[in-house]
Amino acid sequence: MVDVATLEKRPPSTIALLEEMERAYKDLPMEAIVKQDILRQGIHFLPEAFQVIGEYKSKDYFIFSFDHIPLADLKDGADTKAPEEIKIHGGYFGLLKTVISTRNNPHSPYKMKSVDGIPTLFLGETSIGQAEYPPIPSWYKHKTKNGKFPGEIAPVIEWGYLLYLTVFRNCQYFGKDEECAYCDINHNYRQQKGAGRPYTGVKDVEDILEVLSWVDQEDQVAKVYTITGGSVLTSLKKKNEVDFYLQYPEAIEKAFPKRWMGKLVAQAFEKEDCQKFKDAGIEIYHPNYEVWDKQLFEKICPGKASWIGWDTWIRRVVDSAEVFGPDKVIPNFVGGVELSEPWGFKTVKEAIDSTKQGLDFFMNKGIVPRFTAWCPEPYTTLGQQAGPPLVYFCELLRAWKETFEKYNLPTPPGYGEPGPGKAVFSVSAFMDVIGYSGRN
Repeated sequence: MVDVATLEKRPPSTIALLEEMERAYKDLPMEAIVKQDILRQGIHFLPEAFQVIGEYKSKDYFIFSFDHIPLADLKDGADTKAPEEIKIHGGYFGLLKTVISTRNNPHSPYKMKSVDGIPTLFLGETSIGQAEYPPIPSWYKHKTKNGKFPGEIAPVIEWGYLLYLTVFRNCQYFGKDEECAYCDINHNYRQQKGAGRPYTGVKDVEDILEVLSWVDQEDQVAKVYTITGGSVLTSLKKKNEVDFYLQYPEAIEKAFPKRWMGKLVAQAFEKEDCQKFKDAGIEIYHPNYEVWDKQLFEKICPGKASWIGWDTWIRRVVDSAEVFGPDKVIPNFVGGVELSEPWGFKTVKEAIDSTKQGLDFFMNKGIVPRFTAWCPEPYTTLGQQAGPPLVYFCELLRAWKETFEKYNLPTPPGYGEPGPGKAVFSVSAFMDVIGYSGRN
């Protein structure tokens, strides 16, 4: 039995801690445990780790920064050379290939070095595994008629599986009285523009179609596209929120019918609006509820709470299953934000008990929530603070897996293959635990 009360005091990441988790959580693959620890701590890339042979895909900053410090404070090339993701294998725990999103943190105990010319991730003096960096798709080398680079318009993540179309790179929930407390979409936009980078705020349909024409011709890896962006409270480009976002899947599906699976990450809409997106060709709907506890939702998502409200949000999530089908409604929550200061729960047990209520509520209806691991980004309302301890993420993965298996639910579509060594979803390990039968 794991001593959660002791481990929630946030002991530093060490091999000894990972070994303790390995013994305590035999129902979780070691790939998932290590992945969550790296996601919560970030990675410190030493300059030598960028001196790899050949080209690789660096971070496109496709929606958030996912960094522990401001972009301007990143040194030694990490601001421009850090890979979008890493894929590690081998090392001390003999890991199968595991895809992990890059979160820059020069203070992380996880350090990427070079060993015999191969990027290798270390925890202390121990190798966690050799690393690969994602390849650059051939179509990334084109440029649109409007002078845009593909990585700015239709960046690819999840090791090439997902085209991430953040069509509105700001959010009209603005300022600490409305912005979600963990979210840095507006701040990231300002960082990117401040650094002089091309970073289109509102993407033209024509630019997206031009890039997708190259993907259609040259790429066999990408299987899914996601339409997303900040919330629209009034209007954008003379369109309301639904009409603004609807124009993109309508155009994509008209030009490339059923070429990729279409997903939408947006606010929780009423059924009649959900039907418009379903009719346009969207198959998967992500009306993210962010945090289950109603009081925390009101504190952490003040804009969503005041404009829509927790009760209405949850009701709309459930109603949307009547349009898309329960297995195709996959709302996200921000794993760990329930423990954030100053409003969060004080213990891991309280946080997990609350989150489990939400998991059971949705999974009992055939709706399968997924989660991203909270990254304490510096310019958010929550700011830079210690994230949750590793034991929290192990407890969360266990709770998710047990509830998922309790209701005998299908693998969420649009995420690629499940299981250790196969999962490509890079910002949490929920896909890595599916189908794992445990170890002795």
